[in-house]
Amino acid sequence: MIRRRATPLRRLRNAALVTAAATGVIAANGPVVVDVADRVVYDFQRNSDGYQAEHGYWETVELPEEYRLSAIHAALLSTGKVLLIAGSGNNSERFEAGTFRTVVWDPATGDTKEVPTPEDLFCGGHAYLPNGNLLIAGGTREYERLEEQVDRAAGVLSLTNERDVQLTLPVGTEFTADGLVYRSTEEVMLPAGHVMPDGTPMGGAGEVWVEAEGTGDEYEMEGERTFEVAGLPTSYEGLVQAAGGAITKDKQNYQGLDASYEFDVATETYRPTGRLDEARWYPTLIGLDAGRVLAVSGLDEYGRVLPGDNEIYHPATRTWTDQPDLFRYFPTYPALFRLADGEHVFYSGSNTGYGPADEGRQPGIWDLTDNSWQVVPGLEDAEHNETSSSFFLAPVQDQRVGIIGGGLVGDSPESTARFNVVDLDESAPRYEPAPDYPSPVRYLNAVTLPDDTTLLTGGSVDYRGNEESDLHLTTIYDPETGELREAARNMIGRNYHATALLLPDGRVMTMGSDPLYADAEETRTGTFDTRIEIYSPPYLFAGDRPEITEAPTELVRGEAFPVTTEGEVAEARLLRPSAVTHQTDTEQRSVALEVTASAGGTTELAVPVEEGLAPSGWYMLVVVDAAGVPSPAEWVHVA
Repeated sequence: MIRRRATPLRRLRNAALVTAAATGVIAANGPVVVDVADRVVYDFQRNSDGYQAEHGYWETVELPEEYRLSAIHAALLSTGKVLLIAGSGNNSERFEAGTFRTVVWDPATGDTKEVPTPEDLFCGGHAYLPNGNLLIAGGTREYERLEEQVDRAAGVLSLTNERDVQLTLPVGTEFTADGLVYRSTEEVMLPAGHVMPDGTPMGGAGEVWVEAEGTGDEYEMEGERTFEVAGLPTSYEGLVQAAGGAITKDKQNYQGLDASYEFDVATETYRPTGRLDEARWYPTLIGLDAGRVLAVSGLDEYGRVLPGDNEIYHPATRTWTDQPDLFRYFPTYPALFRLADGEHVFYSGSNTGYGPADEGRQPGIWDLTDNSWQVVPGLEDAEHNETSSSFFLAPVQDQRVGIIGGGLVGDSPESTARFNVVDLDESAPRYEPAPDYPSPVRYLNAVTLPDDTTLLTGGSVDYRGNEESDLHLTTIYDPETGELREAARNMIGRNYHATALLLPDGRVMTMGSDPLYADAEETRTGTFDTRIEIYSPPYLFAGDRPEITEAPTELVRGEAFPVTTEGEVAEARLLRPSAVTHQTDTEQRSVALEVTASAGGTTELAVPVEEGLAPSGWYMLVVVDAAGVPSPAEWVHVA
């Protein structure tokens, strides 16, 4: 690992918060739903000034009924508005009806706007571009079909066209093997065959999904075999080959979409870009230098985990290109963190959903210059990384990443309270234990606050909140002291498909929860929670806050700039806005600014020179006083 020169930072904390530290299970902030009597007592307690000053305060907000949606994705735009993307919202009926939804909500005014949504972006990935637009790629081509829903054997056939003219096979094309007939469910275009530079003939390749003509088990087949293709034009006879492996009645996974759009912040509309090279469902997108974006992992157009096909988006041409030199496998929604040198990416081990239990689970540092890999050892409960939460400890200059909770692969009820931290500035980085979380947890959301602490909220013990295992539990982690302390407990349970992000005024917004069941006995189907809950941290009850009254909009890395403020300035931070889904947020980071001088209401600040620390784009600028109280944010752009 390339070492980086350490930047000295002065760390400040609100003394009242530090004295509230707690590292064990917090009785007043228990991990399960409380009874009615306890709720009455807690409602009285949580509204007292003293409690709010020490633990903060939650309030519930509901969007107007016509705008309520199953928001799977949430992103804070540089206008201060929140983009909520549902797509079909994990609802197959809405998918079949083509009902795809997006809403833009202004938390400052309450104004809400419906945005036409061109395709099902449900379970895609996203990353910010330097101009502030949000790149959204991937999504849902087809919903999963559970084994009990599959009545006909189905699978993928590989096709080859050896003629020098392309061929389109229509929906319903018949393929026959061993006297059994299968039909294609989609149109497929086969490229023309061609001759390689060395003179070797190469057929044009394609794939197609087929279903059995009948429902009998005899249509299931294992092992590679060839198929005859019916209805070919005479000129193609003998020149089109079809072969397949597994044709089964097994569960059929979600199928990925090759959609790609920029969400234009100024017009609040989706702008189409070039399509992805690979269809992706559950991908991770992460920003690189020059505004490029790397897309990794996901399920392809037939529900197969991509074996390592990664690609890069180029904002100048608005196109994607395959990256065979960066072929590397990850399970779906891997948690990736771009490091300070800009050339290395850390995979924490966190992921969500799909992929074999024995592949791609080892944390490590990926060198994007040569595709090499450095294993990062030491992670406890390493088999429990699915649906865990990972985040940069603030500030990003420290190059430390934490991982909390998680469960076994699949729908296991088992989860862990494991909390480990790794210092990636070490020459041989390894995970080390931090205080265990007060409860085993999946789906925990982590939000970096402007005072360098991290809010940890929600989650459930069991898979998707089964057996009413939602955690009404919120804590604050102090990376300087290594302590977890209690905060006011969230009133709304948050499990699968929950999101959380920092707002410009210093509050935290949480939304979503998608339980399988609505009762502990698992007799009633769960419903998606559309309520918003907003947390006000203790620093908002600590008295007067500093304020930025004037600041330049454009900042340059490595250069100083003046800000005019009211109140004391001890530290300053650039906070990159979140774009989060499935507790995965590759955007969130807090960048410490050097305070070079402060006098007469004017403070000189400087942005780090390293592009890997402060990638180009929009940030929330905050100043922090000696008591750890931050100002409301001002939006600034780093070039």
